[in-house]
Amino acid sequence: MKHALLFLVGLLFSSFCQGTIDERYLDPSLPIDKRVRILMRQMTLEEKVAQLCQYVGLQYGRKDKPIAFESTDPDTLIRSLLESNGIARNISLGKVGACLHVYSVEEANILQMIARTSRLKIPLLIAIDAIHGNCMHRGCTVYPTSIGMASSFNPVLLKEIGRQTAVEMRSSGVHWTFNPNIELARDARWGRVGETFGEDTYLVTQMGTALILGLQGENGFDGSGVLACAKHFVGGGEPAGGINAAPMDMSEQKLRDLYLSPFAEAINKAYVATVMPAHNELNGVPCHANHYLLQEILRNELGFQGFVISDWMDIERLHEMHHYAPSQEEAFRMAVKAGVDMHMQGDGFLEAIVEAVRNKYIPETRIDLAVYKILEAKFRLGLFENPLVDIPASRSLIYTEDHQATALEAARQSIVLLKNDNYLLPLKQGRYKKILVTGPNANSPTIMGDWTTRQPEENVITVLAGIQQQVPDAVIDTVCFSNKIRKMDRSLIKTAAQKAVEADINIVVVGENSERYNSDRTCGENCDRDNLELPTHQQELLEAVYASGKPVILVLLNGRPLSVTWAQQHIPAIVEAWEPGGMGGRAIAEILFGKVNPSGKLPITFPRSVGQIQTVYNHKASQYSRKFALTTTGPLYHFGYGLSYTTFEYGNPVLSKDTIHTNEAVSVSFELANTGLCQGTEIAQLYIQDEYGTVTRPVKELKGFQRITLNPGEKQRVSFLITPDKLAFFTSGKKYEVEPGSFKIMVGASSREQDLKTVSLMVK
Repeated sequence: MKHALLFLVGLLFSSFCQGTIDERYLDPSLPIDKRVRILMRQMTLEEKVAQLCQYVGLQYGRKDKPIAFESTDPDTLIRSLLESNGIARNISLGKVGACLHVYSVEEANILQMIARTSRLKIPLLIAIDAIHGNCMHRGCTVYPTSIGMASSFNPVLLKEIGRQTAVEMRSSGVHWTFNPNIELARDARWGRVGETFGEDTYLVTQMGTALILGLQGENGFDGSGVLACAKHFVGGGEPAGGINAAPMDMSEQKLRDLYLSPFAEAINKAYVATVMPAHNELNGVPCHANHYLLQEILRNELGFQGFVISDWMDIERLHEMHHYAPSQEEAFRMAVKAGVDMHMQGDGFLEAIVEAVRNKYIPETRIDLAVYKILEAKFRLGLFENPLVDIPASRSLIYTEDHQATALEAARQSIVLLKNDNYLLPLKQGRYKKILVTGPNANSPTIMGDWTTRQPEENVITVLAGIQQQVPDAVIDTVCFSNKIRKMDRSLIKTAAQKAVEADINIVVVGENSERYNSDRTCGENCDRDNLELPTHQQELLEAVYASGKPVILVLLNGRPLSVTWAQQHIPAIVEAWEPGGMGGRAIAEILFGKVNPSGKLPITFPRSVGQIQTVYNHKASQYSRKFALTTTGPLYHFGYGLSYTTFEYGNPVLSKDTIHTNEAVSVSFELANTGLCQGTEIAQLYIQDEYGTVTRPVKELKGFQRITLNPGEKQRVSFLITPDKLAFFTSGKKYEVEPGSFKIMVGASSREQDLKTVSLMVK
């Protein structure tokens, strides 16, 4: 891979479009490097720049009659499209390198057929936002959203989800996902929290790397999977005011200690194929035009060898939103010079870059480097040999029983039990004859989460449906509000309150709505909020049901932490289910009725109110040196927190050595016992604090975790290896190193102080 780039640096490919085409690049027996070179020597400058252009599919945004991809003869349809559709014409002229928002395999095949009519027959890269499964395609498996998967603390399971997602994507004619989002979500107001793996660097790194390995394959991208995209580079998860794309300012120490690690591992361990810059500006320079980020750090320092794709229209926003470029044409030039290799959606890019090359503003070698990586990916994917999908054969690979089983297990592991006073849960079957299920999310497809198109009804198990399946003999009453939370019907609250009095147990399902196709959504991309309370009248509903005097269980379906302070004080049982996907309703019901013991832990801190943001577990010691005057100081729920139906006891941690040198490793071990009455899975967590440093250090940092399943009365010795990299940080000397001194080594059930046991380590 590297030798190809070195070859290109000193070589300007000749361009010509006349004469016989050398078709040896179509020979699969030749090495990919040679095939790319043969092809590029025959490409005009316009054809090269065209490979940097990505456009939406033919159906996206169409308001008139839908295109009949399935029922129309392909040749007839292509002729019609070439006459009426500008994108189709440009593809046939070789002016498009990639497409996105292609929502059916039939459309994907038509696009590739059109590409075959171009002069050099270069196939298209087709991309989609497959964030938690290939969910933008109808009928595919929908897994829990990323924040839920982070609650599982199970990279192995996430890696398998990535592998299954890649299978369903390729079966849909799609080769590239704009995922994973490995930003740190450190402001709960931000609407995109749900598509991240939470607030912690170590957890985000482990989960993001595992997903990339599942999507692409074990040893870098070998063509068997799909291209992954590490995004957004960098700092978008802590925007000013919590608003998506708002500016971010941070020190170099914070950038390197917190934000770069997930990207470094994605590049050097998982060999991620593509990277996407962030919407925001960083320290005054928009990420899409930030040479320091995209060239000096991403490529020179981290060693990224793939290609960089812009986010949707974000190059244009260098001019329109950031006021950084004086014109759109200058924005295009700035982005390419800074390190962006492909432009996502919009006209004018090809013409502006061709002109910039001809005017010597951008060297053609810069274009060649980008084109080489894009073509290399297409050859690795096998698109020159097999650009079309065998549709009948592919149908058997989507939404299989195996994939459904994985989605169910993922949903089970993603759910966090936040409160369980007097062991109200699990509910004993047969004890509660009449159950009320109410709330706008009780029977709503919002359970599927953001980045999901409308799925077949039979593929969506809502909370109500899951409960009905779990206790078919119970009398289940319902007051189901519209899933349009912003237009919640208050008149139904009185009805729910009356029925709550008659019920033996009340299950209230509230939260937010991230449905991408719902105009009343309250969460997800560009749905940022200035408070974290339950939206609209949901709090009123919860209090009305609670006033019945009957036991209440609160089930939360949401994509960000909510400040459910009143509920924590009054409701006896609270379940954080996040957005658990198509099998989510079954998983929730299984936990409510004890078929499954909850094991999830929070990957993000829950603040008591929006006024306490920023609330993160790995804060500096001085953050809480003073207290709030009128309210409780500190989080509502701590990072790493989650209850079980059994109990676990941690023994005192023991170090293999009390003193080590800066280049040595040490292990810490302890005994973990299941002291309860049922089998359970505990997520044991390792935290470390460097007590004194040349730069002030966080009070604790997660540096390891293990999922351990124990039967009642069973004990297990648990061990963590502490290597020098777990003790190192970006010091005042501007380098990663271990500083001598004292360290706290903490093990326990969460980041909460009372859940941790500590031992001291001295580093010389």
